[in-house]
Amino acid sequence: MKNVKESANFIWAIADILRGDYKQSDYGKVILPLTVLRRLDCVLETSKESVLKKFEQLKTTKIENLDPILNKTAGFNFHNRSNFDFNKLIADPNNIASNLRNYINGFSEDAREIIEQFEFENQINKLDDNNLLFMIVKRFQEIDLHPNTISSMEMGYMFEELIRKFAEISNETAGEHFTPREVIKMMVNILFLNDREILTKKGITKTIYDCCAGTGGMLSVAEEYLHELNPDARLEVFGQELNPESYAICKSDLMIKGQNASNIKKGNSISEDQLNDQKFDYLITNPPFGVKWEKFAKKVNQEHETLGHGGRFGAGLPSVGDGSFLFLMHLMAKMKPDGSRLAIVFNGSPLFSGSPSKTKNESSIRQWIIENDLLESVVALPNQLFYNTGISTYVWVISNKKPVKRKGKVQLINAVDLYKKMSKSLGDKRNELSDDHIAEITKIYGEFKESGYSKIFDNKAFGYAKVTVERPERDVKGEIVKDKKGNPKPDSSLRDTENIPLTMDIQKYMEKEVLPHVPDAWVDHSKTNIGYEINFTKYFYQYKPLRSLEEIRKDILAIEQETDGLLKEVIG
Repeated sequence: MKNVKESANFIWAIADILRGDYKQSDYGKVILPLTVLRRLDCVLETSKESVLKKFEQLKTTKIENLDPILNKTAGFNFHNRSNFDFNKLIADPNNIASNLRNYINGFSEDAREIIEQFEFENQINKLDDNNLLFMIVKRFQEIDLHPNTISSMEMGYMFEELIRKFAEISNETAGEHFTPREVIKMMVNILFLNDREILTKKGITKTIYDCCAGTGGMLSVAEEYLHELNPDARLEVFGQELNPESYAICKSDLMIKGQNASNIKKGNSISEDQLNDQKFDYLITNPPFGVKWEKFAKKVNQEHETLGHGGRFGAGLPSVGDGSFLFLMHLMAKMKPDGSRLAIVFNGSPLFSGSPSKTKNESSIRQWIIENDLLESVVALPNQLFYNTGISTYVWVISNKKPVKRKGKVQLINAVDLYKKMSKSLGDKRNELSDDHIAEITKIYGEFKESGYSKIFDNKAFGYAKVTVERPERDVKGEIVKDKKGNPKPDSSLRDTENIPLTMDIQKYMEKEVLPHVPDAWVDHSKTNIGYEINFTKYFYQYKPLRSLEEIRKDILAIEQETDGLLKEVIG
């Protein structure tokens, strides 16, 4: 197969054999596990005979755990000790089901656990009963999925292309599974930019973590990029993923690359964090947008209330309708005290949702992040970059060890116009970032200068005091009613609030903006709450001059003439 697209199309065409016997939405249950199996089969092909020979020798010994020895013979962190492989499976069509089971059971424990995630056992019976099993396995045997033919990165693309297609035909959201590679590349560029000196040292080892790992795209791109920077460097990757199929694909990829596949955990990273005590150098993720979290609200609320800042969610809790901020706080809790960097994809909501109040919400989370000088940058991305959504997306860059020039400041980068149209749309994805765009965004970030694309603000610029403005209650004569202490009694029906920037003095603001209109007003300071929001549109607003009256008049006359002509045609 010459390229990824061809291979993906070849595998996709195999799904046609299932038509009639399988619902389209179930094609993935057959195709994905067999793609993983064939990939593993191709990887082990050259060492298979040596493994079988070694297995025969070891049978006579009393060694209980043969896996480490046979893995070593195979040259990977896994092996297969069954006599079968895909070539031998198709040589015996009549016993394909029992032989395939024997083959799957011949994998070492880690690899077998991966296959089990697909629950493929259920499909073997169904395929065999419908006389489809041999035909399907035969087609997979015809495709070469060896890493020399299809690299790890290309394999990732291929899985994502297949998942996207399966999700499309079953009306599911494909974007839950993955992020466009060029977006990941840009995020990784920014994450590594200030650390190039460290990362190019010989024998360096760093760690990276993705709490919504999907099929492992973000971790793969980061690993490949670091390898380009420094072939001697090692990036140990960690992740957690909720979806069993995506988890299995991610884990199999790591296993083939010789990474420690046990670093990838299964489950919801918010409610069941499987890497509880771990801290990482780099953290990266694209959490699901706008996902409700009431299913595990009890655990989150409990952690927030009992552990406060000793847990992950001390800064506040977002509304139950959107758990995006939970993922960010989860990642921030896993930053190393001596310095880590983090990049996360969000939609627009976390920039401004939540109103300042005594209860800690989105606004207080932003306040905590900005006042602790953790927010380095927010990058506004072009629309229609993602497969499942055309909405605006933003990358937040967080660091607990900012370079001196960035201390006390936040850089906003407006990259909404830096894209090129795709020749063919993929779902909602109609635009993409070219290598030049990625380089330009990275350069804008790295230079840390003001320009048409970049604005730099003091942290305080995003904060405001939400003040309560009171006015006195008056009796029928218009006299001010006073309380027992002789103070004016506030009239709740006249109560108002004002958002006053933290960069302004509240009293001066009142004298300038409020008192000239309502001279009897005052601020009840006991009700003041501090809020933070990032209004991207305001900061990058470009004034467009209004059209002249003459131009508008000409347009109206032209429309009138056109309408008149149409009416005459209709009336005849």
